[in-house]
Amino acid sequence: MRLLFVTHSFPPPDRPLENIGGMQRVASELHTALLRVQHGADDGSSALSYRVHALVSTWKWIHWRIAPFLVRTLFRVRRDIRRQDVDVILFSSMVTALLVLLLRRADWRSHPDRGSSRTRLAAIVHGQDVTKPVGIYQKLVRRAFSRLDLVLPVSAATGDACLERGLLPRQLHVVHNGVDTKRFDPVLEELSRQPTAISRAWAEIDPSAVPQAAADTAAAAVPQAADTAAEQAAPLLLCSLGRHVKRKGFAWFIREVMPRLPEEVHYWLGGDGPESEAIERAIAETGLARRVRLVGRLDEEELVDLYRTAHLFVMPNIPVAGDMEGFGIVMLEAGLVGLPTVAARLEGIREVISPGKNGYFVESGDAAGFAERIRVLAADRDHLAALSRSTREYVANTFSWERVANNYLEALSRISSR
Repeated sequence: MRLLFVTHSFPPPDRPLENIGGMQRVASELHTALLRVQHGADDGSSALSYRVHALVSTWKWIHWRIAPFLVRTLFRVRRDIRRQDVDVILFSSMVTALLVLLLRRADWRSHPDRGSSRTRLAAIVHGQDVTKPVGIYQKLVRRAFSRLDLVLPVSAATGDACLERGLLPRQLHVVHNGVDTKRFDPVLEELSRQPTAISRAWAEIDPSAVPQAAADTAAAAVPQAADTAAEQAAPLLLCSLGRHVKRKGFAWFIREVMPRLPEEVHYWLGGDGPESEAIERAIAETGLARRVRLVGRLDEEELVDLYRTAHLFVMPNIPVAGDMEGFGIVMLEAGLVGLPTVAARLEGIREVISPGKNGYFVESGDAAGFAERIRVLAADRDHLAALSRSTREYVANTFSWERVANNYLEALSRISSR
């Protein structure tokens, strides 16, 4: 199969954090996985001939560069189709897939030299790229669906949103997101020698959690501090990470859940976004500044340090019309470090958590339910430690990119061979 992958979601290689989110992470890691498939055959041969056409840009400039990129992409796609150089074109989201509306049917419906065979068109969809509540955009999405051979939503919930917009069931094939299971290994090795300010700050709250690299210098102080802490309830750290938007439920969690939790439960929140001011107001108005901390945007080392320092990851999403959570890849990333999740049973999140294996569900908006689940886990640290181990194993076995890339290729091969 000759596959062309079209994406507008690649960050600069020297500045990977300048344009990274769930959609961008999926595009870049799928690209890496497909390259491995192409070059993975022992004899040097491969059933896959793979190329990529990508926009590489920081988030700051992407809005200026997207239009010229799409124009160039349209000419390239039309050229490849006319020359019969490609069997399948895979678009990384509906943003790029809307280009199918500018292809003339003569470009891709048939090739005289190949009988009825033709280039097949497929698109990955993530959630908001389908549900964005703009009238003209919704009309374009519906029209694009009619021209795509295959739509690959990252969750069944996203698939349902596609069906509601006119996609035919035979055009739909769900492929869950993946995660690079080795991604954090170098960072964890470095953190074992030099922790970041994240774990050092937590050690001030829970002296028994002094970072390993600081153990020698703190050896005299730690045993006494640990004994003192043991007389009290052990501190528990919850964390969340993501763009500060309403659907994430961060402000709701601070207002409705944190006041119900014991004093030893802390909540640290990474990221930024348009809801950051509302989150800060929620902290001030609930008087939780001692227990709730905004840690801002984190680099890779700080991110992993937060994951390995925290005890539970929290996904307290709430429903927002036109802004769904298509999957929640951040839960997989946290799970790589053994951090289980307590999550709202909502939208694509429902397909990430297997209760008792990598976390637990609570109904969205159920503040008492969230508080109770967290209290139960805080009271049984042995169970929490076992859940951490099973989380790491479940994520690695279920969501590895090797498995996910093969799922994509199997679906694309089927439409290519029709």
